[in-house]
Amino acid sequence: MSGSPLFQPRISVLTLATHDLAEMRRFYTEILGWKPVAENKDIIFFQLNGFLLSLCDKKMLVELIGIRPTGDGFRGMSIGYNVQTKDEVFDIYEHLKNKVDIVTAPAQFPFGGWYFYFTDVEGNILEVACNDFITFDTNNNVTGHLPIDRL
Repeated sequence: MSGSPLFQPRISVLTLATHDLAEMRRFYTEILGWKPVAENKDIIFFQLNGFLLSLCDKKMLVELIGIRPTGDGFRGMSIGYNVQTKDEVFDIYEHLKNKVDIVTAPAQFPFGGWYFYFTDVEGNILEVACNDFITFDTNNNVTGHLPIDRL
């Protein structure tokens, strides 16, 4: 990454937490006409222009992050910054740990890959993650999501 910032200005995944994943799926697929690129019982991914939109079961996401589901704790979304390696997750964590409020230290996803969460100055939750199911082009733009229906 010589000559470029460690934390490049890009978003990989925008996650909306939902109380009713089936109804949200119906809205995005039937009303908007979007086609999921990957999904399982807890999460649905849609390929957008250069990044993914995910609809995620709110209870599952709250448990993963380890925060309160209402009030000033969780606002129903997280902004994802995906990288391609575990080392990048840890490098960014080391770079940010004394500059931001860390919500979770780096940890391994149950399905593989690594992540940590932190907040911006207004309490919005951002995630840095290496997810083996997300694919990238040579410019680190998200190009898709591999199937997760068997997870």
